[in-house]
Amino acid sequence: YQPANGNAATDDDRIVAFEQAIENGAKIVVAAGFMQANALYGNADLGITGVAEKYPDVKFVFVDGWALGLENVTAIVFKEEQSGYLAGYAAVMEGYTKLGFAGGGGGTNPACQRFGYGYIQGANDAAKELGITVDMKYSWLHGAAFSASPELQTMLEGWYSTGTEIVFACGGSMCTSAFAAASANNGKVIGVDVDQSAESPTVITSAMKGLREGTIFALEKFYGGNWADIADKSANLGAKDEAVGLPTEEASWGFKKFTVEEYNTLFKALQDGTVKVDANVEGAESKTYSNVKLDWVK
Repeated sequence: YQPANGNAATDDDRIVAFEQAIENGAKIVVAAGFMQANALYGNADLGITGVAEKYPDVKFVFVDGWALGLENVTAIVFKEEQSGYLAGYAAVMEGYTKLGFAGGGGGTNPACQRFGYGYIQGANDAAKELGITVDMKYSWLHGAAFSASPELQTMLEGWYSTGTEIVFACGGSMCTSAFAAASANNGKVIGVDVDQSAESPTVITSAMKGLREGTIFALEKFYGGNWADIADKSANLGAKDEAVGLPTEEASWGFKKFTVEEYNTLFKALQDGTVKVDANVEGAESKTYSNVKLDWVK
């Protein structure tokens, strides 16, 4: 939800948007993004009554969220580690050997953590196949608010100017700083969540998750009369569900060496379990990787 005045949405704004939809007859409402949590579930410390509790007969789909004991809410989460893996693997196979990762949420956001850890694993596996070692700068600095900032742009410009070739910008409007830094230094960017190729010519690919697929999954349960299957539960969707991946349309495919055919082969290996990606992010930054030299920028 974006207020008409152009300011960032507040919890009150989100509640107003929910209630308008319900007053207009909505029986199911899709709430996309973890920042919907207070409006959806409420927050006693902030004096907020959540709309899900206030309207028990309305169903809510909390995309990128979590289940918290309400039968009229279901959560959709994604295996971001798989999407990050695909991006890291593709980047190294394309020939990039100096990579970067700039993540949002200050290192505490689970989705960004999974994206980043998968990115390392994908780069490591590709480098192992090629018999090389790649460098990766990895940081949560200047991304706690998921926003662009002069500090973030300055940090990334420093990375690019000292040899980093491509940065995975993982965190909301942080990408704006990455685009500017890359443009100024002939660098490349990996987008996140959706296909961001139209937002900047610096974007070579995007580590996507299927917001559309997740929404369809929940709506099919609702309209098929099977809401009970997902009530107060989290569905974790990944490659098997066609809910993560890189964009393969010609206009979005920025690789010249790594082909769509090679990508499709890798994707099928993820689907059938031949390739496995670890989702346990605990200690990811402090681990030793066989073919990635990780420089954790604090």
